[in-house]
Amino acid sequence: MSPLNAIRRSQIYRSIVRHARPADRVGRVRVIAQNFFLHIHPVSMPAHALRLRFTWCMGGITALLFLVETITGVLLMFYYRPTLAWAYNDMLALRDVVSFGIIREIHRWGAHLMVITVLLHMLRVFLTGSYKRPREFNWVIGVLLLVLTLLLSFTGYILPWDQLALWAVTVGSNMAAAVPLVGHQGPGEALLAGEQVDLITSTSDVRYLILGAGQVGEETLNRFYVLHCVALPLMMAVLCGVHFWRVRKDKISGPL
Repeated sequence: MSPLNAIRRSQIYRSIVRHARPADRVGRVRVIAQNFFLHIHPVSMPAHALRLRFTWCMGGITALLFLVETITGVLLMFYYRPTLAWAYNDMLALRDVVSFGIIREIHRWGAHLMVITVLLHMLRVFLTGSYKRPREFNWVIGVLLLVLTLLLSFTGYILPWDQLALWAVTVGSNMAAAVPLVGHQGPGEALLAGEQVDLITSTSDVRYLILGAGQVGEETLNRFYVLHCVALPLMMAVLCGVHFWRVRKDKISGPL
């Protein structure tokens, strides 16, 4: 018996891998259906779904870029400190001092590419009519993923805490302050403030919720850091899982 076969027949290996290498369709179905990482994928794919001129492979490329962003982002977290005293200097150190500082550039360019591939993927879905029944819900999930992608880009844009970041968050938060009903500068100010219109401050609207304070400061940086590194990626991962699962259930649509 070869060493490889001995490993495959060992109790440790068989406790981890539930099925032997599949030899027929039934075996392939069992392997995919009972594997944690593979079960969200369909057992078989229609021929047109493998043609690049139909799918453009934008969905798969976007998923790959999300994994790249996750891995490089975790590595960057070892060196970055979200404080006013260190944020900008840490960005410079990641570029000029830290070994493999190219990881930050990979993370930055990967974010740009991810926005492009998400837009191209949605364009392909629209042009091929893949959003139609019974895939309407998955189209909505895709729109939410697009919004999360843009929010990830915006929150990441703030973290270097340079002049571009400072004025980007200033402009963005001032736009939020003018939103009707939830912004203290926009229509609905009286509704937001109740009877104390004269006493209304920036601590009672969505702008304060975004900044974490009455003005741009360290609370803002910390809030955007948590959003970028924890909250938004978790929501993205959950929605990606639902998105892939619905692709399996609804199948990939055929050409129009």
